[in-house]
Amino acid sequence: MAQTGDRNSLWIRGVGPATHKDTRVRLVCFPHAGGAASFYHPLATEVGQAAEVLAVQYPGRQDRRGEPACVTIAELADHVHDEIQAWTDRPLVFFGHSMGAVIAYEVTRRMQRQGEHSPLGMIVSGRRAPCLPFPARNVHQHGDAALIEELRRQSGTAASLLEDKEVVRMILPSLRGDYRAIETYRHQEGPELTCPITAMTGRQDPGATEEQVRAWRNHTHAAFELRLFPGGHFYLSDRWDAVGEAVRDCLTTFAHPVATH
Repeated sequence: MAQTGDRNSLWIRGVGPATHKDTRVRLVCFPHAGGAASFYHPLATEVGQAAEVLAVQYPGRQDRRGEPACVTIAELADHVHDEIQAWTDRPLVFFGHSMGAVIAYEVTRRMQRQGEHSPLGMIVSGRRAPCLPFPARNVHQHGDAALIEELRRQSGTAASLLEDKEVVRMILPSLRGDYRAIETYRHQEGPELTCPITAMTGRQDPGATEEQVRAWRNHTHAAFELRLFPGGHFYLSDRWDAVGEAVRDCLTTFAHPVATH
């Protein structure tokens, strides 16, 4: 029997406003490379009482910056898979942006293989499908300047923060580990998901084009939906209201089959 989740967990954090104790669904959010659980505070605000919003905190950042970063997707997925067991007393929905989408996918595969309570559905954002090869850029092997330039290119970190040498010093180790994890990830053939997938991306994201994101339909035997938004890789940061509305729609759609039994 699943245990009640521990909000003091190093890996799984409650974000956003408190929810009613009878909130039926938990939305578990997976950050991007270099990202932290706090990235999802705006989404939690938009979701409101539609779900209890949790977010994964990877090692090597913020209050976990003293820990070494994980350097493979498999390692991250294994850890999250173990930690998520304490939260399965309510139905789950996963949301992952960029690298987080791949980790959410791999955690779901592990849950299915073990015959566990896998998510009602999965929302993936700003990430090409796992079956498509990742460009061999090997940013993680380059110098610090190249990593910082990659952050600027992706517009995932405020430019002013990148001028602060102390901030840069703190984020570089985890950022390099994350890039190593995602750049060395290779999709392994095997059973695909039995839950529905909704895929989202920015129309101007060159690394997650409409065609590349649409290929997520190859990874589920259930329903698939594609939603497009104006903007680039971090389109969601400029329109959390629209993203929150889409997520609320997904929560209703994913939960509906369960509610009819």
